[in-house]
Amino acid sequence: MKTIGLLGGMSWESSLEYYRIINEEIKRILGGAHSAKSIMYSFNFEEIEDLQHSGKWDILKDEMIFQADNLKKAGADFIVICTNTMHIFADDIERETGLKVIHIADSTARAIKEKSINKVALLGTKFTMEGTFYRDVLKERHGIETIIPEDKDRDRIHEIIYRELVLGIINDNSRREYIDIINRLANRGAEGIVLGCTEIPLLIKQEDVDIPVFDTTEIHSKAAARYALE
Repeated sequence: MKTIGLLGGMSWESSLEYYRIINEEIKRILGGAHSAKSIMYSFNFEEIEDLQHSGKWDILKDEMIFQADNLKKAGADFIVICTNTMHIFADDIERETGLKVIHIADSTARAIKEKSINKVALLGTKFTMEGTFYRDVLKERHGIETIIPEDKDRDRIHEIIYRELVLGIINDNSRREYIDIINRLANRGAEGIVLGCTEIPLLIKQEDVDIPVFDTTEIHSKAAARYALE
């Protein structure tokens, strides 16, 4: 079994889900008392959030690479970034550490294609929705078209993530707002919804909407567990 290097704490609520799902998947596959070999570096998300919103992405990139390299030195065989947004640095981490990064968008794309879906909507932080690093992977590597919410909906999605979900606050009114946004995206032709922030699955479940929902936390975690056993 390979040792998984986890870059976590972004936020710790979703990192907790990563740890749980990875270990459950290893146990499901191997049985008995098996669990994953893993090492986690957990960031202080307050610091990460401040740097994100002040646009200090170079500092963030250097810190992500530095901590990924520390995971390598500690014995990690590959890297899992336990958040969607910070996959903006996935290629940099691979290049600088020499370790494979299990990309969350690649893992999600495989799940999308299993359902023969060609067009999805992407929900996440504004950095993820408005950037190209995620949509480019879906389009260029997998041929999947991606649409994003309208401006005001992107603002509200982002606000709920940072003011509620990363703080562990689950609000029924916010759930209804997300469902309304998803329904509008479905009316624009989205065949599925990518929950492209690892906190969103804390709020939105498949039973909340009529079209397929892709829980990137679960998909990514299970992909990491399977890769550890290859």
